[in-house]
Amino acid sequence: MFRNATIAMLIIGLAGCAKPTDRGQQYLDGSFDEVLNQVPVVESDKTRDYSQFNQQMTLVTDRSPSMAGRYQDLYRQVESWVEQGGDPTQLGNYGIQTAQMGGGDSYGNVMFTGYFSPVIELRHEQDETFRYPVYAMPTCEEACPTRAEIYAGALQGQGLELGYSASMLDIFMMEVQGSGFVHYDDNDQLQYFAYNGKNGHPYVSIGKVLIEQGEVPREKMSLKAIDEWVKQQDEETVRELLEQNPSYVFFKPQDNLDVMGTAGIPLQAHASVAADRDYLPMGSVLLAEVPQLDSEGNWNGQHVLKLLIALDTGGAVKKNHLDLYHGMGAQAGIDAGHYKHFGRVWKLDLQESAVESPGLSVEQ
Repeated sequence: MFRNATIAMLIIGLAGCAKPTDRGQQYLDGSFDEVLNQVPVVESDKTRDYSQFNQQMTLVTDRSPSMAGRYQDLYRQVESWVEQGGDPTQLGNYGIQTAQMGGGDSYGNVMFTGYFSPVIELRHEQDETFRYPVYAMPTCEEACPTRAEIYAGALQGQGLELGYSASMLDIFMMEVQGSGFVHYDDNDQLQYFAYNGKNGHPYVSIGKVLIEQGEVPREKMSLKAIDEWVKQQDEETVRELLEQNPSYVFFKPQDNLDVMGTAGIPLQAHASVAADRDYLPMGSVLLAEVPQLDSEGNWNGQHVLKLLIALDTGGAVKKNHLDLYHGMGAQAGIDAGHYKHFGRVWKLDLQESAVESPGLSVEQ
């Protein structure tokens, strides 16, 4: 699943200040020089929950012979470690070496954002309510049309319409995620729409636009805030906002309902992440203190120690930034939309393994 942007990048980048702690930042390990830094032991007192790892790991080994060949021995050792209690200080006893991610601040604080699979309502035929089309990828002789040009009808008459929505914003949010589920209201069919390409024009954050226009305060900006603002506007105003982003994503219906990541593996909620494959190749295992949020999207003071697998990528997901997959539906979207918080992360590898070289960045 190639996503046009993470939700956090849709909303706005994080403002920096000296050693903040309001988004789950910790300062326990000194400073780091690299994205990956070999450490002899992992010290973490966080509550452990490895319950979702096994299903995601099984999907990797069942669906990808190449990743199974590369990572199966590591997965087996991680399984054994989990079965014996999963004490992070004991990883070395299972032949597992650890490399801590340095964090964007070089103090080990790795940014977690979130993404999800939206479910939007469509109809096969256009009517007065369901009038906004979802398009398949066109054949563009030169440059593909911009969003404004598409909204003005540039793709009409080409037979590219996959269905019609009652909401421009719903389609836009599915574009941001790069894929999603659609429920056809007229025949009760659920279908998965995969990413099928984009028009090649630059991405502009509508959240940033709303902040710069003074419509939503920076500290209040979220996916929910965008939705609430849109509900208060007329169609022309909403269209003018969305047209500030000339980028446009196209979709392709799939026969199955698996949400596929870049690695071609079905994604499991809270067990898979999008990552920078230059540092975390697809199939990599991560031990992560994942920040926990309350219903208002604030860090509740807790982290949970989880096992995650890197199975997806994203244009905005670089270096010390992980995008956590939250699953399908409206609540997943709300939860994912709040995520722009920090936790500590370690990459796991077999000792003396050729899989990766912890502690070395790709620049070395």
